Order: sequence, then C-alpha cells, then structure tokens
Amino acid sequence: MPRTPRLTTAAAALAAISVLATACTGQSGNEASDDPKADVTLNFWHGWSAPSETKAIEENIARFEQAHPNIKVNVTGNMTDDKINQALRAGGDKAPDVVSSFTTDSVGKFCNSKAFADLNPFLQKSGVDKAKVFPKTLLEYTQFNGNQCTLPLLNDAYGLVYNKTAFAAAGITEPPRTWSQFAEAAQKLTKPSGDSYEQLGLMPTFHGYETKPTRLAAQWGATYFGADGKSNLAKDPGFAKMLTAQKDLVARLGGYERLERFRNTFGDEWSAEHPFHLGLVAMQIDGEWRAPMAKDAGVKFEIGTAPLPVPDDQAADYGKGYVSGTIMGIASGSKKQNASWELVKYMTTDTEAVVAFANAIHNVPSTLAALESPNLQVTPEFKTFLDIARHPKSSTTPARADGGTYQLTFEDFAYAVEKGDVTDIPAGLAKTDQQIDTDIAKAE
Repeated sequence: MPRTPRLTTAAAALAAISVLATACTGQSGNEASDDPKADVTLNFWHGWSAPSETKAIEENIARFEQAHPNIKVNVTGNMTDDKINQALRAGGDKAPDVVSSFTTDSVGKFCNSKAFADLNPFLQKSGVDKAKVFPKTLLEYTQFNGNQCTLPLLNDAYGLVYNKTAFAAAGITEPPRTWSQFAEAAQKLTKPSGDSYEQLGLMPTFHGYETKPTRLAAQWGATYFGADGKSNLAKDPGFAKMLTAQKDLVARLGGYERLERFRNTFGDEWSAEHPFHLGLVAMQIDGEWRAPMAKDAGVKFEIGTAPLPVPDDQAADYGKGYVSGTIMGIASGSKKQNASWELVKYMTTDTEAVVAFANAIHNVPSTLAALESPNLQVTPEFKTFLDIARHPKSSTTPARADGGTYQLTFEDFAYAVEKGDVTDIPAGLAKTDQQIDTDIAKAE
C-alpha cells in the first residue's frame, strides 16, 4: 500500500501546523548527551496496521535489539500524524522518541517547527554520507531548508499497471510511452455500455484513486517553486499543459459526469473489489503494490507494468515518474536522542534491514545499496518501479513550511478545471499561486 496518504483539507493541514508549532522541542543533534550504550527503552511509533506489515516491523526491531542488547524498543503501530502531533505536544515518558510517518507532506512542518531533531549532526558523527547512501530525490522530500529532520524508510514509485489480456484483445502490443499513445490506447480499451461502461481504458479523473495532479505533473517535469521560493504554477508551462491534456482525455472517454457516475460504482481502493482487479478498468495509475494486490485478489488476466507516459515532446525522458515514501525521525523532546539515532540509523541505512523490510511489505528500497542488493526479491512487475525510482529525472513534491497545503490548493484547482468550472487555466493558475504564497507566508 502507498505510504503517502493525502491530507483531507487545507484547513486540516494548517491546523496541524499550529499544533506542531507548539510541540515541545528538546536537544539538537550536537547537544544530545545520553549514553547510547546504557540500558534504555525507546518508544517507537509508526503508522503500519496490516498484520503482515506489523509483523515485518516486529522482525526488524527484533534484529535491531539483538544487535543492540542494551536498547529495548516499545513499538506502537497504527498511529496517525494527528496522534503523533498531540503526543509530541504533550511530551512526557509516554511520548514517542522515534517516529515513522507515511506523510511526506508533513516534513516541512516537522522541520520548520523543530518538532523533529535535525539529523545532520548525527549523520556526521556516525560518518554517514547521506548523498552516497540515499537517492537524491528521497533526500529532497526528507529535509527542509537544510534541516534533515527525517530520513527515508522505503519509498513508493508511481507508474502504469495494465491488463495485458485486454491489451491483446484491443490489438495493443506494448504499453504507451507518450501521452498521445496513452490517450489512443485508453480509447481503444474503452467499451461503452449504455450510459456507462463494460470496460474503461483508464479512469482519468483526479478522484480516481492514484490519478492525482501531482502524479501527472511529474511526467511534464513541472517545477512547483521558482528560485525565489514563490509558487511557480503559472510560470511553468508544464502545469497548464498537463491540465489541458488530462481534461481532453476526460472528454474523449465520455466526459466528466459520465466518468464520475461510473467511478462512484467502484469498490474500495485497498479491497479485492478494486475496479482493476475486476476488469472494469484496463489501465491503472498506481504504485508498486498494485500488481501483487491484484494477484492476491485472484485476477484471471495477465498483468503488466510500465512507467507512466510522458508528453510527446519529452519522449526521451520516458521511464521517469513520481516518487514519495515513508519518513523516520527523532522527536526533539526526547531525552534519548543518541539511542534513538541508533534505531533510526539501523532501520534507514542498514542494507540488510532495508532489504528485509522492502521484501516483507513490497515497497521500493530507500538506499542505493539496497536497490542493488542481490537479496532484493524482484519480480518483472516490481522491476518497473525499481527502474522508476532509479531514473535521474524522477521527481517528487518539495517540502514546504505549510506541509501539503500547497498541493491541496493545486488539487482543488485541478478538480475545478476537469469539471469545466475554469475556462482560463493560466489566469486560474496565477490566482492559485497567490493563495499558495499566502498560505506559506502564514505558516512561516
């Protein structure tokens, strides 16, 4: 499953920022004075909840405790960012020392509010060269303004999962590489049925699970902020081109209202009733978890995976995609930061630990060494996402002081465009820029 759940509203995101701003702060990395070799118990909070995931965490912790017999770890799972924020603000012995969060959008707030300790001093003290350990893109979404307050703990890459059987029936011999090929394939794969569909080539609307504006914007190479730090949506032509192309695809596949009626019949994204599993959609914008989930659901067709298509004028960049993932950090209020660092260092930089965790929960490894490890279990479907993660032009959404609020503002505008409520996209993007800059200024 993806490790980057979307914040629900801009208001909620801003509220979370205010909570974090009051979170207690403690020792910085170069001031941590606890003895990491002394007997100590750490509180580790994470968000995983599925039995297979919590089992994988427990196995990782058991390996850590065996290597560090003086450190015991109390593990608490299924913790949301809201619960984490409240505990950080309250402090005390029951508060977490080490935190893992699925929400990379929170990094800007975690760093800006000093709720999490800067890990740069710990990295330097341990002789860990982060640029040689982690892929560049992952370092981008785990730090803010030079403050490396989190490190990557596995990651997600987004690509195309498709029904090979449906492709063959439609006479399509290979996955589309450019947007025009993508739109043509989506039309060929679509089988209308009255006012609905027997099969839809792709659900192109932005409420269609992982078909998010941020996923598609990455294919256009769009840059969210300029060198001056200001929102760049109107100045970068990639955003308007992406929105125009997506709106055109919505029209070609039957129009917004017809598609949304069909989408409202879909099952839960994480259940066996997912429309891709049922053959209701032939292509799905998704992550590395979808193919194994579909197989577990017992699909009767052959599954293929590929990178998402790129604009026709960027064909040479085919293979790139949007990447994100889980983050891990140390609470600034913890009085056990040196011991906490031993746990963070182990889980995020130890190749054996990272590979074992990636194998257990089917996520992409987050270190360069783990990506190349012979012990990594690689199926043909999974290899696609490893290649996307390695691609030099794969990108992510940058951390900002307002967390993910700027992304929500952009998404809300994208929803209005696809519905037809916005006719002047450039003017709308300029107005959206103003709102984003205002929100960030308030957060800072």
